[in-house]
Amino acid sequence: MTSRWITLCSIDELREGEGKYVELQGFRLAVFLNQQTPYVTDNACPHAGGSMSGGHVDANGCAVCPWHGWAFELKTGKISGGWDNEMLKTYPCRTLVDDGGGKVWVQAELVIA
Repeated sequence: MTSRWITLCSIDELREGEGKYVELQGFRLAVFLNQQTPYVTDNACPHAGGSMSGGHVDANGCAVCPWHGWAFELKTGKISGGWDNEMLKTYPCRTLVDDGGGKVWVQAELVIA
């Protein structure tokens, strides 16, 4: 297995505090923009499988699942409020500026089989 940086979307496709669904190479991901910084998580909430990309980012920097309101820290994937047994998978993320046109792309580091 190899770890690679994969382009997910343009930063222009993201809206502050909202999620965007991205599916590629077998991954189902949610991409969020919080305080102009992108974050990438699994799209399925570990609680009941809700679509995290359909949720929002709260004032504490947590992605909130639209189904039951469970909130997960964007930086760590830890559930907000105490339960240590639930984690949302997060992925290293970065932005890359296209030298040719100045467009900013969001990339995630994914392990590809």
